[in-house]
Amino acid sequence: MRLLTTTTLVSALAGAAFAADSELTVFDWAGFEEPSIFQGYIDKHGDSPTFAFYGDDDEAFQKIASGFKADVAHPCSQMISKYRDAGLIEPWDTSKIPNFNKIDPEFLDSPIFKDDQGVWYIPTDWGATAVAYNPETVPAEDVSTLQIFVDPKYQGRTSLPDSPDDVWALAYLATGTTDWTDVTDEQFQKAADWLRQAHQNVAAYWSDPSEQAQLMASGAVDVAWSWNDGVTYLKADNYPIAFQRAADEGSSTFFCGFVNLKDGPGNEEKAYDFINAWLEPSAGQALLDTIGYGHTSTEAMATVEDDPAVKEGLSPVDAPILAQTPNSPEQRERQQAEFEKIKAGF
Repeated sequence: MRLLTTTTLVSALAGAAFAADSELTVFDWAGFEEPSIFQGYIDKHGDSPTFAFYGDDDEAFQKIASGFKADVAHPCSQMISKYRDAGLIEPWDTSKIPNFNKIDPEFLDSPIFKDDQGVWYIPTDWGATAVAYNPETVPAEDVSTLQIFVDPKYQGRTSLPDSPDDVWALAYLATGTTDWTDVTDEQFQKAADWLRQAHQNVAAYWSDPSEQAQLMASGAVDVAWSWNDGVTYLKADNYPIAFQRAADEGSSTFFCGFVNLKDGPGNEEKAYDFINAWLEPSAGQALLDTIGYGHTSTEAMATVEDDPAVKEGLSPVDAPILAQTPNSPEQRERQQAEFEKIKAGF
């Protein structure tokens, strides 16, 4: 019931705001409004920022490009070039971010994020996309391969994210491609053909982790291509759930963070207070406990390195990994257009 209530609430309030501190508006994924993640901000200002929510990266970009006003947004890494090309963001002043140098350098290793004009992106969180399944109804050997998503035995029993990035990561992996930054036409077509097969087994596409968790908790589906969040939510409610990140063909990883939106209506200094709160070491445990994600700060990750949730959901695995690092905007648009056709049955 808790999951059902959460899903209904998120659906009802998609795009709406949770009003709190009116001097800072954060455009974010539902779930990240958990106060413990940015407790330092509340300690300083007495309240959470105002949050507005979106369901996927492309939706968020389109809304901001259409004039929606917020101070900061929380896109994943492959979106940053679109924000920059559209002139929607400005660099951060890292002299105002004391813990900036605690961010693992690998998360900033791209001229899209950091160049001679400044730092355009503050990576904060990362996770995995892999196979979530009910171990009481799905044998472990069935999830040893991503071909479970096209297995006729699971027709009407699977769920995929309504996210072009994540479904294409799955399709590329399932067809033998582990680097999406240089995809050939043949690789694209092979993945598209596989995704059309997978579509035949899909009971529902989930738009946020709470919805995915509810689909599994209700018994509507037994297998999902899932972020860490959905698994964390199900575990918290004592539903049987397992997370297979070492299928033969592999799994995917992603990371997300904050951009400084141009002409934000709020207090710029409070935007920095929010980022600084996110980068405190204490945010590592809060992020892991509430969302199941890892933190980009090496200091924050050091506080949770022995937590069982890190071993299950975030530790290295002996399997191929497709990293959802920035790829070309043209490739993303091609994937998005093809995904819409597939969902429509074409």
